[in-house]
Amino acid sequence: MRVLDLSQDFSMHTPAFASYDGPSIKWVKRLAFDKVGGQEITSTLHVGTHLDGPVHFWSAGRTIGELPLPWLVGSAVVVDLERMGVGDYQLYGPEHFERWERETGLRVERDDILIIHTGYHRFYNENWVDRSQVDETRYFVRHPGPTREFAEWVLDRGVRWLAVDAGSADHPMNTVIRKIRPDEAEDAEAALGRSLDELFPRQDLQIMHTLLFPHDVIHIENLGGQIDEVLDQRIQFGCFPWKFVGGEAAFCRAVAFLEE
Repeated sequence: MRVLDLSQDFSMHTPAFASYDGPSIKWVKRLAFDKVGGQEITSTLHVGTHLDGPVHFWSAGRTIGELPLPWLVGSAVVVDLERMGVGDYQLYGPEHFERWERETGLRVERDDILIIHTGYHRFYNENWVDRSQVDETRYFVRHPGPTREFAEWVLDRGVRWLAVDAGSADHPMNTVIRKIRPDEAEDAEAALGRSLDELFPRQDLQIMHTLLFPHDVIHIENLGGQIDEVLDQRIQFGCFPWKFVGGEAAFCRAVAFLEE
């Protein structure tokens, strides 16, 4: 069996999502003086490859520590949107995934884990596979994202949960980034040819979180690592956060298991 790491690196330089604090890491013990090395980390949880728990967007939702390990491991399909030409600011919907099914002969089945490959993982600061294309603004602010129709399709298909190689499972202009970067919002409107207020009305803000999390359809964000080695395949996939009692999210290791 081959075991592939689909996680990004984590370090003191790892950027957090907009409005969240990034990690602070310091040595509190040194081998030379204390005969042991020790570190202290302070960080919000939406940093690096992480799993959002249901309670992150739903008060009655389960916390990270309540998610059973067998539920976090299972059969997954890896949908490559990059080869369909989905790029900066663009939208994707059910039609992209149904086209993928026709072209590959695979199908997103009920209870599948759905892995979405946009290709934007290569722009992330912590892309350990190849740092030659790092572009933090493009990664967080311009990645493609889904429509409301896609979120509804995910529920209709009975997807267990999702993972995406971008800064958010939502379109960046359907998050707080739209207000933080009005210049980019203007560029996005020009690229999309429609008003953002029309595309993303207030009631649909972060629809991939607000609509799906009450159904336990959560997601990993900032996927990456060796993801390019498993495109357009059905694989066994696992997410391994720590058993965080009360946690609304958690750093995680995302792993693909391939039969040789």
